[in-house]
Amino acid sequence: MTKRSELAKEYSLKLPNLNNSEVGRMLHKNYPLLFRSAESARKQVVMHRMLDNPQPTNNTSLLPDEIELIEKYRESKSILEKECNSAGINVSEVKHYWYKQKHFSIFAKPNQRSLDELKAEMMEGMKNYSPTFPKLKREKVKDGHCLVIDPADIHIGKLATAYETGNEYNVKIAIDRVIKGVDGILQKASGFSIDQIVLIIGNDILHTDNTRRSTTSGTPQDTDGQWYDNFLIAQELYVTVVTKLLGVAKVHIVHNVSNHDYMTGWFLAQIVQTWFRKCKDITFDCDMKHRKAFVYHDNLIATTHGDGAKQSDLNSLLAHEFPMEWSKTKYRYIYTHHIHHKTSKDVIGVTIESSRSASGTDGWHHRNGYTGAVKAIEAYLHSKSQGQVARFTNIF
Repeated sequence: MTKRSELAKEYSLKLPNLNNSEVGRMLHKNYPLLFRSAESARKQVVMHRMLDNPQPTNNTSLLPDEIELIEKYRESKSILEKECNSAGINVSEVKHYWYKQKHFSIFAKPNQRSLDELKAEMMEGMKNYSPTFPKLKREKVKDGHCLVIDPADIHIGKLATAYETGNEYNVKIAIDRVIKGVDGILQKASGFSIDQIVLIIGNDILHTDNTRRSTTSGTPQDTDGQWYDNFLIAQELYVTVVTKLLGVAKVHIVHNVSNHDYMTGWFLAQIVQTWFRKCKDITFDCDMKHRKAFVYHDNLIATTHGDGAKQSDLNSLLAHEFPMEWSKTKYRYIYTHHIHHKTSKDVIGVTIESSRSASGTDGWHHRNGYTGAVKAIEAYLHSKSQGQVARFTNIF
């Protein structure tokens, strides 16, 4: 004989639309009839089978309220399946009803999702909200150049106070420096004919990666503002910058994953890509690879954050990971970040250069003596046939 508690649990699982009181009333009324004879065991099996059986509930051995419960369950399941189908959700993956519609709120949670699957879901969910951009008509440029703009290590959310470090840095200053830095670079480069812009994003654009005000690996940080506000501020900043650049030339956006915001920086890059998905003048390289490369005529322009592979190995890695691009180009550059100060070195076949950071010196860096580096946003100008021919620096 089935225990009342076991039956209650069974009914709760099979009849999710019933609350505990309804289940209790049904058991109190029907338990003596259903489970005290051989017939009761048969009826238990019949009822449970009929819950998921599409056949009509015309079994006269069931009580009227049992038939009503079965019909109620079937109706709810049918509505759920229709809502899932209309929303493009796999009904077998529905675990919680969080998707808000007329009849249900459904939360689809697959057992396991890759980053590619997660990216596809994010872009699918946002595509109806991304704006439409007209195809821009541009004059043909004979002697064109590629402008690589690199707002590196901005650390939105970092906090530095003059009382402790001798300099101020916060979210407002970070945004102001990026906008002024990009405007300054465009003004300095205005004398050159530019037919391509490469915008490097990521590289610790956000200072923390979780609700505990720490980096991806858990290092505590001095912070300004809430993580969610800073994320939205960074999103608005990138949209503003990209829109500015579209007025100059077509844009290629490269995302470099980094150690302060490995996860949230990637999410931010996906949102930027989705926002501009309908713009024919923008291309993207926003996957999780740690080293990226872009070909501009005789130039191979590579980027990486700089916290991973040794700098002495980067030229070999470039040749190994991008052999076709390497073979087709004459001038090769790797722009790195992470260290917040300028270095530049020619190695076999490649020039490796680190970009300065516009972010202030926080308490940890000041305490350990990492001070005095020039605060700046930098850009690099590449000729089609002569490699890097100019560098622009907007100093703060």
